[in-house]
Amino acid sequence: QVQLVESGGGSAQAGGSLTLSCAASGATYSTYCVGWFRQAPGKEREGVATVGTGGSSTYADSVKGRFTISRDNAKNTLYLQMNNLKPEDTAMYCCAAIRSVSAYVCATLAASGGWPSFGYWGQGTQVTVSS
Repeated sequence: QVQLVESGGGSAQAGGSLTLSCAASGATYSTYCVGWFRQAPGKEREGVATVGTGGSSTYADSVKGRFTISRDNAKNTLYLQMNNLKPEDTAMYCCAAIRSVSAYVCATLAASGGWPSFGYWGQGTQVTVSS
């Protein structure tokens, strides 16, 4: 079992940057595929980005070229560098983990509404982008 705790959310102006972190504990973090999800009020939860155990990453089309996901297995930490933020990026951001799936399956689940398959979730951190 893994516990996840996010940090780094806050407010930014459009065009600005924020970096989210997700600290993991309680399990062999390196064996989990991990990702970032977000949910805005009145909208469905959506996958933002995932990174597999081998480091391969995928992104939602809406954030490609602006967001970068990375993981540091030595520190048991997941990151999301968010650049060129837009008001539509405003949402609650959560990190999540899933074990024993390939990076492809992990990314597919994140991109297709399969977020319930991610068994481990952080409490979330709010990101608000103003125009």
